[in-house]
Amino acid sequence: MKTWSLQTPLQDMDLTPLHIGETVLVSGVIYTARDAAHKKIVEKILKHEELPFSLQGGVLFFVGPTPSPPGYSIGSSGPTTSGRMDEYSPLLLDHGLKAMIGKGPRNEKVIQSIVTNKAIYLIAVGGIGALLSKKILNSSVIAYPELGAEAIRKLVVREFPTIVGVDTYGRDLYKEGPASYLRELE
Repeated sequence: MKTWSLQTPLQDMDLTPLHIGETVLVSGVIYTARDAAHKKIVEKILKHEELPFSLQGGVLFFVGPTPSPPGYSIGSSGPTTSGRMDEYSPLLLDHGLKAMIGKGPRNEKVIQSIVTNKAIYLIAVGGIGALLSKKILNSSVIAYPELGAEAIRKLVVREFPTIVGVDTYGRDLYKEGPASYLRELE
């Protein structure tokens, strides 16, 4: 499998060569958001209010980091379950979001929206949040500090490791990966 490097903000031409199962190292600015922040972002979109950051070409990381230990920009930063964001993701994709980073499968509506918007879903490995945090160079809360760990943060990342979970063609690693493995066992 090929390893790709992506620099944010993302464009369609950056994403169409990617296929499920391939490794992607993300560098640049990404934003954090979990369910409570997603709800607030969607409310702003529906009210035609300004968002705390631009979704155009953007990447959202579904994470609620732990507090920063001394000398670090952020604490442990493992992905949260992406399915909790499924009801919000299509609208964000329709407004320019290009990639989401999390763990776990996505529903069919999200996958169809990924295809329609030429976006991708990236998987970050769960259970290695302390290691992932070493790829985060800078972290600052930019919106909703009252949400604590779920506040929206602007992260500057370098070679943040992910795996393509759903590609721009709608191929889903959570469906095709196990089936491929089982075929190899036959």
